[in-house]
Amino acid sequence: MKLVCSQAELNASLQLVSRAVAGRPTHPVLANVLLTADAGTGRLSLTGFDLSLGIQTSLPASVQSSGAITLPARLFGEIVARLSADSPITLSCEEGSEQVELTSQSGSYQMRGMPADDFPELPLVQSGTPIRLDPEVLVKGLRATLFASSSDEAKQLLTGVHLGLDEQGLECAATDGHRLAVLRLENTTPGTGLMDVTVPARSLRELERLLSARGGGDPVSLFCDRGQVVFLWADQVLTSRSLDGTYPNYRQLIPESFARSLVVDRRALVSALERVAVLADQHNNVVKITSDPVAGQLQISADAQDVGSGSEAVAAEVSGDAIQIAFNVRYVLEGLKAIAAERVELRCNAPTTPVVLSPQDDGGFTYLVMPVQIRS
Repeated sequence: MKLVCSQAELNASLQLVSRAVAGRPTHPVLANVLLTADAGTGRLSLTGFDLSLGIQTSLPASVQSSGAITLPARLFGEIVARLSADSPITLSCEEGSEQVELTSQSGSYQMRGMPADDFPELPLVQSGTPIRLDPEVLVKGLRATLFASSSDEAKQLLTGVHLGLDEQGLECAATDGHRLAVLRLENTTPGTGLMDVTVPARSLRELERLLSARGGGDPVSLFCDRGQVVFLWADQVLTSRSLDGTYPNYRQLIPESFARSLVVDRRALVSALERVAVLADQHNNVVKITSDPVAGQLQISADAQDVGSGSEAVAAEVSGDAIQIAFNVRYVLEGLKAIAAERVELRCNAPTTPVVLSPQDDGGFTYLVMPVQIRS
């Protein structure tokens, strides 16, 4: 294998695929990145794969002879990152050898790799008709839900985001058992087929990062088959296992009607919660929200035992009787920050029943949070 490529493009590609390299590999080759040079296409392909998440990308290269080798991802990445962007990089490896020489204007480096045959094959399921998704729509759905997934590996199914596609559009949902985020994107991908799959949040965070960095463009092709999902776009591929099991019927958790409604300026509410959270963080992260229909406002308060207390008032349109509800302030803030609207509606029935936050006059996003029960 012998090729010449740009330092900047190789560095960018290495940083991208290194996110799928195992931190604690079960086999030495999983700490490596796979390099495949193709003289026919004039491209160098890079692959990282930890047996769960796989990322593959390619860059243009002047390939004198084709070949493949794996190199230690961390060492290779650190060397390339420190080389001058003004100088092209030459990579060469004799056939049958595991020694790779990297040459730049400033000097040369030798690295010992491992045979490409030792690297596990990326599960590129591309059978059947792909589901095509608008990248901007997919990014919007992931940003609105990823934060609500669980980090508790004991709740494995809840560590993912559920993606559902039907004739009406795409729905993304995530819950950790304490809160639920659902974004419905209507008529976004007409005629692309049906889908019902739960994908690990870690994989989707990488997908969201890759698609956001890329910007608009061609649709993302999605393949689902036998416990694997493959996202394919431009010259990049992301593969992930899917999570086994039936995702909870989250729609039945959302109340059909509400006795109370509070409409408030989102930024004002976020600012007030963040100030009161300084005290809430000292104790148990709990804040109390009290509605006052007569004064037309919400009172937000926190009482940190043996430390202090604080309260803020925010103007609101209050419908229904007065009520006091306690929340984990972090859950409420994360939900509010996922909403782009200027005004939000908080709907509830009782101090112990689910509360739903959503943008005013927009039924696309629903954020449900369970209150904290306060002992009198």
